[in-house]
Amino acid sequence: MALPPRPAPVPAAVRRAARDLGDRRAAAGAGWIAGLLGVEPRRLDPLLREVDRFGPQLRAIRSRHREEGRSGYAQFRAPFELYALVRFLKPGHIVETGVSSGVSSAHFLLGIRRNRTGRLHSIDRPVEQRAARFGPHDSPVAVPPGRSSGWAVPAELRRGWDLRIGPSERRLPELVAELESVDLFLHDSRHTPAHLAFELETIRPKLRPGSVVLADNTAWTGAAFPRFARSLGARVVRRGRSDLVGLRVPGG
Repeated sequence: MALPPRPAPVPAAVRRAARDLGDRRAAAGAGWIAGLLGVEPRRLDPLLREVDRFGPQLRAIRSRHREEGRSGYAQFRAPFELYALVRFLKPGHIVETGVSSGVSSAHFLLGIRRNRTGRLHSIDRPVEQRAARFGPHDSPVAVPPGRSSGWAVPAELRRGWDLRIGPSERRLPELVAELESVDLFLHDSRHTPAHLAFELETIRPKLRPGSVVLADNTAWTGAAFPRFARSLGARVVRRGRSDLVGLRVPGG
């Protein structure tokens, strides 16, 4: 069973950053990630406030979304918390499945750049937009014509980004075999119980004490994530009332 969220105030800097990004859902305090990491929110607040420095990059992402008919669309609801997790953990290897326009990717990359260490490995099997203009029948994660996965990520952040195109059933085992560890993982690809279970079991051998595992849209994936957490002896921590959840591998 997921632990209840810890209430935490939202810093003014985070509210400003959420306006720059164009997604009010992103304005959050440190409660969720503090619960994940087992630390007091005050230790994370300074890291969360750093996102206020990234106005140009956040406005660039928002502008790209608007250009492609996606005003108000920011894809991933907790980008600033991802940034703070990277800053706190200083992970050597971050793995994410599911990229779309690249909101989560951009914030992972911002954290890596600030840390001056680490690498992001992303896997995406893009869905293509049906016509030149984004329409009501298009998937919100569809890639616009002439664009590629991560199309909203500013060019300055792309250096060193390991972006692999293809199904995670093939790409994820290939990637995991190359890595010495998976320090931070985000599942945001095909949301079925079997697929989430496959991804979690694939990364399991490279998790280490203190690694953090996140999964979005778990309302669609049944018991796959809590079952995995129990197998590790880990707690599931939910972000507010959403279906974005995470755990930290015990022992770190």
